Amino acid sequence: MPQRSPSYFHLHLVSDSTGETLTMVARAAAAQYATVSPIEHLYPLIRTARQLDRVLSDIENAPGIVLYTLLESDIATALEEKCKVLGLPCMSVLGPVLGLFQSYLGTGTTRPRVGAQHMLNAEYFKRIDALNFTMMHDDGQHTDNLEEADVVLVGISRTSKTPTAIYLANRGVKTGNIPLVPGVPLPSHLDGLQNPLVVGLFASPERIVAIRQNRLLGLNAHRDDDQYIDRQAVAEEVTISRKLYAKHNWPSIDVTRRSIEETAAAVIALLAERRRIPVA
Repeated sequence: MPQRSPSYFHLHLVSDSTGETLTMVARAAAAQYATVSPIEHLYPLIRTARQLDRVLSDIENAPGIVLYTLLESDIATALEEKCKVLGLPCMSVLGPVLGLFQSYLGTGTTRPRVGAQHMLNAEYFKRIDALNFTMMHDDGQHTDNLEEADVVLVGISRTSKTPTAIYLANRGVKTGNIPLVPGVPLPSHLDGLQNPLVVGLFASPERIVAIRQNRLLGLNAHRDDDQYIDRQAVAEEVTISRKLYAKHNWPSIDVTRRSIEETAAAVIALLAERRRIPVA
């Protein structure tokens, strides 16, 4: 009888920085395996042999896949040698990429810089500025200076405007969002904005109703007679919102089956097309 695969596995992520890059790559790979789930062990800021000793002990106690981003060669070598002794797979996530860069550019890195992508440079402060702007302009607040935005998201309740806006802000995109509420007029100057790209978000009525019902349950605010979760009323909201987008010639995105990241990527693509610049 064939042996069944386990439903989980240990995934050790060892980084000399925050581990953000490592975690994203590991989760992207693990997501391709629907029948098994990783138990993540994240070890950030590992920069000395003493710090690595604790990591090696944990790996020995819970064997699994080991991925790392370590620029200090001695630390990386010690990790690889221990994994070899234990018979465990161990791989540098940045190694192949840096090798490709070196092959193409004909030179190695100038000097190893741990966490170089997190340096306090102009790009970093641009993201912070975008995040501050986005938080100040969430859910229809401070609409008088929306002209300073890069993007303005418009949509009915539960179309993921706020999380999408925050994700965009973390990419350096100043984002405001305006809710479409039945009976409440939009800001009068919204159609006259010149700088921002206005994008309409919509979803299927079934998806909106399901999310709204879950929200009400979470708030312990069940109301059977509320138009907020009435299927016909929600369908009318969606129809009106889509007619509004078409009337103003605003591009729109169906977020029914999109993750926040996918919706944000679609917005960035629209913004890049408008500015005629390549998408990062």
